[in-house]
Amino acid sequence: MKQPEDLQPVVLNQNAEVVLSKRYYRKGPDGEPLEDATGLFWRVASAIAAEEGKYPDSSCRADELAREFYDLMTSWKFLPNSPTLMNAGTDLGQLAACFVLPVGDSIEEIFDAVKHAAMIHKSGGGTGFSFSRLRPAASRVGSTGGVASGPLSFLRIFNTATEQIKQGGTRRGANMGILRVDHPDILEFIRAKEREGEFNNFNLSVALTEDFMKAVEKGEEYPLMAPHSGEAKGTLNAREVFEILVQKAWESGDPGIVFIDRINRDNPTPAQGEMESTNPCGEQPLLPYEACNLGSVNLAGLYLAGHGSTADSIDWAELKRIIRLSVRFLDNVIDASRYPLDRITETVHRNRKIGLGVMGWADLLFQLRIPYDSQDAVKLAGRVMEFIRAEGRAASKQLAKERGPFPAYAESVFGQRDLGPYRNATITTIAPTGTLSILAGCSSGVEPLFALSFARHVMDGERLVEVNPYFEQALKDEQCYSEKLMEAVTQKGSVQTMEHLPQHMRDVFVTAMDIEPVWHLKMQAAFQEYTDNAVSKTVNLPNSATIDDIRSIYWMAYERGCKGVTVYRDGCKQSQVLCTGDGEKSKEEQKKERSVVRERPDIVYGFTQKVETGLGVLYVTINEVDGRPFELFTTIGKSGRSITAKAEAIGRLVSLALRSGVEVVEIVRQLKGIGGEHPKFQKKGLLLSIPDAIAWVMENRYLKAKVPVHAPNGLGRQQCPDCDEELVFQEGCHICPACGFTKCG
Repeated sequence: MKQPEDLQPVVLNQNAEVVLSKRYYRKGPDGEPLEDATGLFWRVASAIAAEEGKYPDSSCRADELAREFYDLMTSWKFLPNSPTLMNAGTDLGQLAACFVLPVGDSIEEIFDAVKHAAMIHKSGGGTGFSFSRLRPAASRVGSTGGVASGPLSFLRIFNTATEQIKQGGTRRGANMGILRVDHPDILEFIRAKEREGEFNNFNLSVALTEDFMKAVEKGEEYPLMAPHSGEAKGTLNAREVFEILVQKAWESGDPGIVFIDRINRDNPTPAQGEMESTNPCGEQPLLPYEACNLGSVNLAGLYLAGHGSTADSIDWAELKRIIRLSVRFLDNVIDASRYPLDRITETVHRNRKIGLGVMGWADLLFQLRIPYDSQDAVKLAGRVMEFIRAEGRAASKQLAKERGPFPAYAESVFGQRDLGPYRNATITTIAPTGTLSILAGCSSGVEPLFALSFARHVMDGERLVEVNPYFEQALKDEQCYSEKLMEAVTQKGSVQTMEHLPQHMRDVFVTAMDIEPVWHLKMQAAFQEYTDNAVSKTVNLPNSATIDDIRSIYWMAYERGCKGVTVYRDGCKQSQVLCTGDGEKSKEEQKKERSVVRERPDIVYGFTQKVETGLGVLYVTINEVDGRPFELFTTIGKSGRSITAKAEAIGRLVSLALRSGVEVVEIVRQLKGIGGEHPKFQKKGLLLSIPDAIAWVMENRYLKAKVPVHAPNGLGRQQCPDCDEELVFQEGCHICPACGFTKCG
């Protein structure tokens, strides 16, 4: 469909332009964009609208609908998931974000799943797996007479395989790994991420059953079942297992939990089997070989100023129009998408699941002057989501009249109860919108803001401050705005300790860390009540949060009807080494553990690398033990005694770190990018100093991926590999608020 000459050009904010240029524009062989924002959104709109031609009874003309879709997206009122923006109208044509693949209990089935996962990741999707069908470790394998290695060993293979593949050529995909709580290897699974860096391409969740939760409540034993034989393989105390889950979540945020029986209670097509897993962020339970395409309505743009009550201040008529158009868009995406496996195409077309959700929720509350952590906000959340589900179902019924119901309708829950017909087996999902919300310039999903203001570092060291526009306007309305105040807010991210601000402002403009955990859960439960699938939401906690806090959150999620929950205690990854499954260690034990330095063997082997620096020729010698770097020495020629001393000191400290178990990547992070007085150009780049040269040697020898240059205060924080800003954890994933990078694909 030819792009009209009178098409209104897209107006972008600076962040949106950066994100589109990096991740979404089609590019030529030289890496330069082949389109601009107007071209991108017309490409998507025209490709999706063209599917109307397949339906003779459609109430819409494709050319007119393309204009409507274009206006819908470029006014930032609705955006589809990233694969649709990237691939619609291209040769790749894979438009779905979420996939679930089965992992059967044979070598053939296991490695088929690995191959299929690789194909999905290559096409731009993320994958979820349940490893619950695999026989436990040490079980006898009848066909060979050997013993099974268990789910964890194969999970490691999946992690390694998918780590090497970039989604659609742009980023590594993410995975969800799930194991039922009654699997004999469940304790090993729960502890799988005790060592930081293990299974880093997986989110892990434990599938909790209703029977298990009842056993926790009573403090009873529950049976472990071998999936390949159905035989009981001993018992565990449910409350003790639950406590280990809580402990590990406190230490690292992993594993999360999903309530698998609750998920299957809402399975719309139970005749096709049980749901075993979700997509990587947990909001989309799916059958094996099923995929789902998602999209989000921007609630921030629906505020009507000066209309009195809360209800009157929301443009319900416009929301209805957006929902009806968005459901049609998402149903067309199913037909436009080219899936990587025939089996997936069959399953998707049989059930035609879509997932319409929201973003900009926190921004809407700001405009309404309703605190996120209030009963008014929770009540409004239920009302908004109830409206979206009702109008979404009405739109799906209209599509069923024009196009017919989804093929499995007759055997579905809806067909059995004569509730339709519907075009889609599911209609609503609250998905992560980290990158999409940057494009739309709104808050992410149903999350509170992580910070009211934060600083981004751009080219040439320039510091760009990003302020929430509704907060900034409120300050001006209250005549509180000043540059000094904004600098303070940027430093803190929150205004809760700023007593000179009016109390009503501090009540309304709360951030994720300001909110008590119970309100995170209440908000998630309010949206979940009217969501067909599930809700992507993270309960963010301060580092000071206790194990009791995590336990309360998990139990509250169960009691309030959530389908799963993710918690993240700020900085927990860095303190993980101080904890064990048996609880916190004493200060003396912690001190002893931190001070362990390996003894040097009598004989070690290594290599010496010659490096040209601005201060002379540097010789870096690294000796190894068991194939890993163990110690490092430096000598530098034609330099004064002061330079020689500094080079030796750096070598000694690096050796101490290596012998104390510090990973190479962490050492490189701290040394790389340190500037000096005499930088030196090399064939492979600029070496800034002696520490930068040492980092260069270690990085090129031991690391597969380049390490971004970190700010001096970056110790212990996860940085964005694209723009080096600090990552935040929300919606079940680490994301960058500056450039839209996400670890979850």
